[in-house]
Amino acid sequence: MSPLRVGVLAYPGCFASEVFGVPDLLTMATHVASVHGSVRAAHEVSVISPRRRVVASGGSVLDVSAVRPVDVLIVPGFELSPTLDLDATLAHLGPEVASIRSQAASGTAVVSICVGAFLVAEAGLLAGCEATTSWLFADRFARRYADVRLRPESLVVTDRGVTTTAAFSAMYDFALQFIREHDGPRVARGTARIALVDDARSTQAPYVDSRLVPTAGGDFSLGVKRWLDQNLSARYDLPALARKFHVSTRTMLRRFRDEAGETPLAYLQAVRVRRARHLLETTDKTVAGIAADVGYLDPGAFTGIFTRHTGRRPGEYRATFRRRDR
Repeated sequence: MSPLRVGVLAYPGCFASEVFGVPDLLTMATHVASVHGSVRAAHEVSVISPRRRVVASGGSVLDVSAVRPVDVLIVPGFELSPTLDLDATLAHLGPEVASIRSQAASGTAVVSICVGAFLVAEAGLLAGCEATTSWLFADRFARRYADVRLRPESLVVTDRGVTTTAAFSAMYDFALQFIREHDGPRVARGTARIALVDDARSTQAPYVDSRLVPTAGGDFSLGVKRWLDQNLSARYDLPALARKFHVSTRTMLRRFRDEAGETPLAYLQAVRVRRARHLLETTDKTVAGIAADVGYLDPGAFTGIFTRHTGRRPGEYRATFRRRDR
C-alpha cells in the first residue's frame, strides 16, 4: 500500500504547533498500529508552501517544501486578534488561498484547524456547507461568510469533502477521528492514551466563555442586558421588562434582536448558565441550590437548559471542570 500523503500548508503567521500537531499524532498512531499487528503503510507528511520562506507566529522559521499533490491538505490557524485587519491579512495570503482552491479541485481532502477555516472559506470551499471554527471567532466568521451554515458548538464538521475543526486542541479530535476511521477504534484509543488526549469529547460548548466574546448591540440592547445581569435570579417577565424601558413587548423583541441578534430571554439564559458554570466549578452547592441562585425554581428545567447550552448535565460538568485550587 502506498503511504497516505498528508500535506500541511504553512504560511506567514500560522501557528507552528498546528502545523505539527496532527502529523505528530498520526506518527504515534503508526507505532500503536504496529503493536496491534497492522501492516498499513505509514503516513508521508510534508510541510508545503507557495513561499520559499515561512515565519510562523512567535517568530519560528519553518522549513517548507514546494506545493505538491497530496491526499489530505491541512490548513492550520493563525493569530487572529480582535484588532487584526482581517481583510488585509487574507489578501496577503492570496497565494495560500489559491493553493487550497487548486488542491481541492484536484480531489484533495481539505482540513482546516481552528481559524484556518477563514482561509478555506476564502477559497470558496465552504459556500452552502456546514462548518465550524473557534467559538471565540464564530460570530466574526458568520458575519463574513453568511453563506456558510456554521455549527459553532461542534468540534469537527465534515461536509462535501472539507473538514473544519474548532479551536486549537480540536486538531487532536480530528486526528483521533481520522485514526479511528483508518485504523479502527482500538488504535485510536491507544493513541489517545499515549498522548493524554481526551477521545470522548463531542462539543466545544462547555469551554465557551462568553465574557471573552465582544459584546454585540447598541445602546438600547446594552441597557437591557445590564438590567438583566443585575436581576439575574428574578422571574423573566417580558411585559414588565418592556415597561421598564418604556416600549411595547413587540418593540422590545424587535429592537433587542436587531441590535443583539437574539431575544432577551436567550441572552438571560446564557448569562444564567455562565453563572451556574462558575458556581459548579467553585462551590459545593447542590444543583438545586445553584438552579435557585440563577433564577430556576424547577431543577429539572434548569438541567435541561444547562445541558442544551453546554452539552453536559450539571453533575457531569462539575466532575470535569471542578477547580481544586479554589
